[in-house]
Amino acid sequence: MFELFDLPPERSPEILERLHTIWAESVRATHDFLKAKDFIDLSDILRRAYFPDADLIVAKDESGTLVGFMGMSETMIDALFLHPDVFRLGLGRRFINVAQERVGDQALRVDVNEQNPGSTAFYLQSGFEVIGRSDLDDQGRPYPLLHLERKC
Repeated sequence: MFELFDLPPERSPEILERLHTIWAESVRATHDFLKAKDFIDLSDILRRAYFPDADLIVAKDESGTLVGFMGMSETMIDALFLHPDVFRLGLGRRFINVAQERVGDQALRVDVNEQNPGSTAFYLQSGFEVIGRSDLDDQGRPYPLLHLERKC
C-alpha cells in the first residue's frame, strides 16, 4: 500500500513543498496547543534549514504521492509526520520498524510533545517507555517534551 524509501539529496521545489504540506497538515491535526506564531516560526525553520538537507525516509502511496516522512540522527527519531489522510493505516509503525532496523540492537529514542496525547499513545503502544521529561522544547519554548526509548 505504501512504499518507503530514502529521499535523494536532490529535491525539487515540488517535493520540498509536499514535505512542508505533510508537516503542516499533521501539525494542524495533532498540535492544537501550538501558538500561531510558533507554527509560523517552525514552518520557516523547516523550509529553510531542515527539508532541503535532512536525511529523510519518505512514504508514497499507490498514486506516487508523498504521504509521510521520518528523519533520524543516530538512534534518535527527529521527526515523524504523516498526512492526516493516512493516520491509523499502519504507516507510522512501518516507519518505526525501519528506524529500529537502522539502529540494530541499540535503543531507539524519540521526543514527543507532552500536550500531544495521540502521538504519546502511539509511541507507548509501539513499545516505547517514558525515560524523562523536559519543561521546554528544543527551541526553548514552553511545550514540554517526553523523552521516550524503545529497547529492542
